[in-house]
Amino acid sequence: MSFLSSLFGTKSSSDQIKKLSPADFKQAIKSINKTKQLVDVRTPSEFKSGHIKGAVNIDFFNTSKFMDALQKYDKEKAIYLYCRSGNRSGNAARKLESLGFKEIYDLQGGYMNWR
Repeated sequence: MSFLSSLFGTKSSSDQIKKLSPADFKQAIKSINKTKQLVDVRTPSEFKSGHIKGAVNIDFFNTSKFMDALQKYDKEKAIYLYCRSGNRSGNAARKLESLGFKEIYDLQGGYMNWR
């Protein structure tokens, strides 16, 4: 089962990556300060159609810009990610983990689950 989970990103075996329910995600981003690291990894058109207040759009599919943008974030601070359904943000979370980010939170079910 862990093989399938790793392929489809349904479960993380990492201590750095935590999936949060929409309620827990809302509470977490509500309590973080102005330097919060809240990232929407969807495309710009998806972002324009609606997003979580305070989120920065970094398109996961634009690999070079995604990697460049991540260099501006603090690896020691918590970072909160979401996408449309949870798949891209799961992949992005694993990428951030490989880059040395210490505390990564992923919105379970993505923006579709947010509303």
